[in-house]
Amino acid sequence: MPPGLPAGPSPSAASGAPDALGAPDAEPPTEAAPAEPAEPAEPAAPVAKSSPHPAPAPAAPTPAAPAKPTDGHRAHPTPPPRLVTPRPPTSRPRPRAYSLTVRALGPFLLVALWWAASATGLLTPDVLASPAEVLRAVGELWGNGQLSDALATSLTRSGLGLLIGLAVGLTLGIVTGFTRLGDELLDSSMQTLRTIPFLSLVPLFMVWFGINETAKVLLIAVATTFPMYVSTSSGVRATDRKLVEAMRSFGMGRIGIVREVVLPGALPSLLAGLRLSMTLSVIALIAAEEINATAGIGYLMSQAQSFARTDILAVCILVYGVLGLLADGVVRLLERVLMPWRRAGQGVVAR
Repeated sequence: MPPGLPAGPSPSAASGAPDALGAPDAEPPTEAAPAEPAEPAEPAAPVAKSSPHPAPAPAAPTPAAPAKPTDGHRAHPTPPPRLVTPRPPTSRPRPRAYSLTVRALGPFLLVALWWAASATGLLTPDVLASPAEVLRAVGELWGNGQLSDALATSLTRSGLGLLIGLAVGLTLGIVTGFTRLGDELLDSSMQTLRTIPFLSLVPLFMVWFGINETAKVLLIAVATTFPMYVSTSSGVRATDRKLVEAMRSFGMGRIGIVREVVLPGALPSLLAGLRLSMTLSVIALIAAEEINATAGIGYLMSQAQSFARTDILAVCILVYGVLGLLADGVVRLLERVLMPWRRAGQGVVAR
C-alpha cells in the first residue's frame, strides 16, 4: 500500500477470509437465542420464621379411615369395648333335707335288696338272718343290757387307743417336720415301721402284755399312730418358711411358732390324718376284741358264733359300721367348725 493512504478494511477481512497468518477474524456479535423455559420446580418447604410468640402445638393426627374392602361388601365398624358383668353361679345350694335324703338312699336300697333276698329264699336264716329278725335281736340285746354294756366297753377301748395314737403321731410328726435333726433321726425308722401290718403284732403283744386290756388298747394305738404321723409331718413341711423366719425376727420362740403358725397352716392335713386314724381305730378294735375278750362287741360276736346266731352277728357288724360312720361325721363337723371357708364334702363338681 502506497504511503499516505488511509488504512481500510482489506478484502480478506471484509469477506471473513483468513489473513496471511491464518487466524480468523473475530466474528461479529450475534444475538443469544432465547432460553427455553425451565420446568417449574417443586415448591420448597416454607422455612419457619422465628417469631417472638411460641408456635401452637400441632393438632393431633386424625385416625385414618379404614380401608374399603375390595370385595364390594360394606365394612362394619369395630364396636367399642364394653364391660361385662360376671354371671351368677348356675347352681344353687341344695336344701339340707334333700341332701340327707340322697345320702340315705344308698343304705335304704341295700336294706331293700337284703329284705327281698330273704323274702324270696335266696338268703336262708342259717346264712344271714332277715332284717326283721335282726331288728328283733336289737330289741332283745338292748332290753337285757348286753348291747349297751358291750358298746360302752368297745368305745372305751377305741377311745383310749385313739388318744394315745393321736398324741404320739402328732408329736413325732411335728418334730420330724419342723426340725432337721428329728427328720434325720426318726423319719426313716417311722417309715419302716409304718409298712408293718398292725395285725401281725397281735401274737407279739399277747406275749408281751398278756390278754388283758393293755394289749388291746396298745394295738389300737399302734394302728392309729402312723396315719396321724404321716399327715402331720407332710403338713408341717408344707408351712411357708418365710412366715417362720418372720416370726423369728419378731422374737417368737419355737413353741410359739408351732402354736401360731405351723399348726394352723397344717390344719387341713391334720384333719385328714384324724379321719383316717378314727377309721382305723374301729378296724383295730375288731381285731383287738378277738384276743380272748370277756366284754365288748367282739365278745358278743364270739358268743353268737358259738350258738350260730346270725341275727346277733348281723347286729354286731352293723354296730361296727355305725361307729365308723359316726367317726367320719365327727371329722366333718370339725372341718365345718375349724375351717368354715372350706365346706366339708364340697368338691369341684357343681352341686
